[in-house]
Amino acid sequence: MDGAAPDSPAISRAPRRHRPLPPLPPGSWLGLLGGGQLGRMFCMAAQSMGYRVCVLDPGADSPAGSVADRHLRADYLDEQALREIAATCRATTTEFENVPARALEFLALHGIVSPAAESVAVAQDRRAEKAFVRECGLDTAPYVDVNSADDLRAAPAELLPGILKVARLGYDGKGQARVASIAEALAAFDAFGGVPCVLEKRLPLELEVSVVVARGFDGRSVAYPVAENVHRGGILAVSTVPARISQDLAMRAVDATRRIADAMDYVGVLCVEFFVLADGGLCVNEMAPRPHNSGHYTIDACITSQFEQQARVLAGLPLGSTRQHQAAVMLNILGDCWFRPLGDARPSGAPREPDWTVVLRHPSAKLHLYGKREARPGRKMGHVTVLADAVDEAVRVAVQIERELGIGQHGVPVGS
Repeated sequence: MDGAAPDSPAISRAPRRHRPLPPLPPGSWLGLLGGGQLGRMFCMAAQSMGYRVCVLDPGADSPAGSVADRHLRADYLDEQALREIAATCRATTTEFENVPARALEFLALHGIVSPAAESVAVAQDRRAEKAFVRECGLDTAPYVDVNSADDLRAAPAELLPGILKVARLGYDGKGQARVASIAEALAAFDAFGGVPCVLEKRLPLELEVSVVVARGFDGRSVAYPVAENVHRGGILAVSTVPARISQDLAMRAVDATRRIADAMDYVGVLCVEFFVLADGGLCVNEMAPRPHNSGHYTIDACITSQFEQQARVLAGLPLGSTRQHQAAVMLNILGDCWFRPLGDARPSGAPREPDWTVVLRHPSAKLHLYGKREARPGRKMGHVTVLADAVDEAVRVAVQIERELGIGQHGVPVGS
């Protein structure tokens, strides 16, 4: 019932030949494909180390483009823009996985690229991703590839109730539908336009966790503490670190993430998300070949942030310490906060900037806003990290901030 799609990309396990030797000195240009908030935080980290960053992104007012030393506003496959990146930057990385692999392949012919196109291509397709995880000897939820309606009709009954997920371009809960019958699955498949999908069995979950690792060109890697995550509407809402799980389970999650990174000969920052089952089992949900939302806490709570690690890897520098010096709870801030009813004379439906003093009056809270000009419900606008000497105290303050900002009121409480 399992298996990769016929066109699944192969994984090269050959050693990387491109690496910055000697390490790139401060003042060097680093390239970045993608203009979102992950790219913005990478730019800031790289610039703090003395590097200059050139961003390639089609957006006019992208979060990363607005802080980069140079912004090339063009499509990711624009030949002239790619040639400019190749001529300007000694090394290039990405901030989201849906950058066309062909762009990375082109840049790899002219300089250093991290992560490699092969790694990104696997993470772009759920069919390839799940098959690769199984090849690593790790568990996933039972699933079947769905390339046609007939594949759904032939799907084993034990996969239901399940979740139908588009194979490509799905994120933050988009391109997913919970289905309880083949009829519902067929309707969802049709609604998705008949694109390739996977049908995945819904499992009895205890919680969800994630692990971020950084791996250099020399094969050495470092892992961050395991994050315990709560999603609302398919979007990450809260990360609590360290996760409130046993040491054995934490070690299993870290070991599994390292196994995946080593099998891919991955170079860069990688996040792997896991399902923790009610019986203590651990299943890989998905991977992200980039820094991850659940790793944002590392900016304030760890010696070296995930974004600094990304810059260190790209420049060929030694990896930094991942030691966490305080417990942390990270709260995502969505555009919904701008539309919270305030009982004023504001026109119906008009956004209003939240009162950030409700966050900053808590001395242990750190506010990060992404510079996005337009707030929309469901859009990631920023995050808050609450620091404390103990997890319970960080959770207590985070719950209060959520209540004061009016977020999470209809979802799972932050401390659950």
